Amino acid sequence: MDRVPPTNSPSRVDLLMDVTMNHLALRFISLLASWLLAGSLPVRADDWPQWGGPLRDGVWREDGVLDRLPPEGPPVRWRTPIGAGFSGPAVAGGRVFLMDRILDEGASADVKTQWNYRDKTKGQERVLCLDAASGKVLWKYAYPCAYETAYGSGPRATPTVCGDRVYTLGAMGDLWCLDSATGGVVWQKNFVRDNHADVPLYGFASAPLVDGDRLIVMVGGQGQAVMALDRHTGRELWKAGTASEPGYSAPLIRTLAGKRQLVVWHADALAGFELDSGKELWSVPHPVTAGIAISTPAIEGNRLAVSSQYEGALMLEFRSGAAEPNVLWKASAGTVPERQWKKAGFNTTMSTVLLLDGHVYGVSLYGETCCLDGDTGRRVWTTLQPTSGGTEPRERWSTLFMTPHGDRVFIWNDHGDLILARLAPVGYQEISRTHLLDADMPSAGSRGRGVVWSHPAFANRYLYARNNHEIICVSLATSSQPRGGEGDENR
Repeated sequence: MDRVPPTNSPSRVDLLMDVTMNHLALRFISLLASWLLAGSLPVRADDWPQWGGPLRDGVWREDGVLDRLPPEGPPVRWRTPIGAGFSGPAVAGGRVFLMDRILDEGASADVKTQWNYRDKTKGQERVLCLDAASGKVLWKYAYPCAYETAYGSGPRATPTVCGDRVYTLGAMGDLWCLDSATGGVVWQKNFVRDNHADVPLYGFASAPLVDGDRLIVMVGGQGQAVMALDRHTGRELWKAGTASEPGYSAPLIRTLAGKRQLVVWHADALAGFELDSGKELWSVPHPVTAGIAISTPAIEGNRLAVSSQYEGALMLEFRSGAAEPNVLWKASAGTVPERQWKKAGFNTTMSTVLLLDGHVYGVSLYGETCCLDGDTGRRVWTTLQPTSGGTEPRERWSTLFMTPHGDRVFIWNDHGDLILARLAPVGYQEISRTHLLDADMPSAGSRGRGVVWSHPAFANRYLYARNNHEIICVSLATSSQPRGGEGDENR
């Protein structure tokens, strides 16, 4: 949200244009330009209150952000120890919200991180609230939660903050509405207990979505693929759609073919629903292996793109007046390392898919970072630079979380590196990078390489990122922009 109204409003510009350009006016304009260059005037600052940021589109729009990462790395504001988990942070109202998990004392810590094995561990899922300025834990809410999920180290879904409420979803289907100031319970549901839903292989992971007085969640099953609740009471408002599994992708609200609607991607299809009633507006069958519909759909104009590990990339096109979108193209690059770059598509597991200026950007299974022609799905270029580097793909399930900022993209890779780059049809241009966090979760089995598989948050000119042991806050503000109180580092 905008904390400060734009300084140069149209009315002020018009007024300046009407002023006679005498000596006094010229001096004033000169001073104004100096203040702007010096960064003395207020600039835009945003919270990051949910998955994908303020507009849930994964774009960072703040001003006053540095153009290059310093060689020594950006200033660290604080570090705070936490438990394990994939849940990304949400930042709102001077507070940071995230989820983690702590094993019970004496409980088995055998987490195999194996794709087809449901880890069975006993512990507590926790919702944490931290002070954004210092990293101090303000409150915790913990509840018992025995796991039976693959990659069973911790919760997946990013909290969703709306005013005095925070909504969280645990890996085993525990949905909580908590008071954001105190952590007090307002209401609670469990999808397995209350809706007879099956726990997906990788646990429940779709971040809850607020729309006015509605809270929208992905549940799965017959007639309840997606569900809307009264966000104040938890009362069911409607449920719709059928899905063998809910998938792991976050639901979105977008205007397509002239109609504002809910867009979801589950294990069997992409679909659109009316927000008031849950009536299905359209559905395009797109079954994915093992239910791994993960990446958030990328939408630009009248087009929507997704990509999955086995099925590859898919582009839909919406046309005004048409009831259903058209499948513009499908393109799979396969699931083995590319010894020669493929001619079309990419097969991402959980990385961001970007649709920018008519081109699609994403990461294939072994780190092949690609640009596709949005009209055809054909490869424009391929590089390994932001993932493993070198010339030969070697790291399975390579993951990049990509956040556009102006004409650049902040890239968080699974080595714990923050990269600033430009993505364009002419090629990948890396501006700078820095290492921020240890990659401390095995990607597959006890011998798997270490990874960081949690999406960061970008708020108030800071980056907030976590691994399995700590969350870090670093400043990405230009040197001329105020960073607020530095606080005490919790090391």
